[in-house]
Amino acid sequence: MDFELDDDPARIDRDRVWEFLSTEAYWGRWRTRADVETQLDSAWRVVGAYRSGTGEQIGFARAVSDGAGFAYLADVYVLEAARGHGIGTAIVRRMIDEGPGARFRWTLFTGDAHGMYAKFGFATPDATAMVRPALYGT
Repeated sequence: MDFELDDDPARIDRDRVWEFLSTEAYWGRWRTRADVETQLDSAWRVVGAYRSGTGEQIGFARAVSDGAGFAYLADVYVLEAARGHGIGTAIVRRMIDEGPGARFRWTLFTGDAHGMYAKFGFATPDATAMVRPALYGT
């Protein structure tokens, strides 16, 4: 499958992102549309994957950052019909290795994609990391 990546926030199909996050993302269905809009508006960086030729958005990721040394990777997804073509790996590579945060300390939460993220150096936190669980949603 031919696809292209773009980090232009204006190109993100917000309806498509909302549709996926509100119905298929196990990690974020608690959010309202207003929550997702706020997250998109305040994102440090977004990366979209688009089907070549049609421009249909088939994948997405966003990051929150201090812009100097730390970033949080969130909401990475590829539509089911487009999986298995390296799109998720390409999105993560563009976000963390090929962008302005290539030297940052990155963090993320995942329940099912540990192997993919390990390829980018993500590992179980060491003794210097602590996490406060969310007080809302799941």
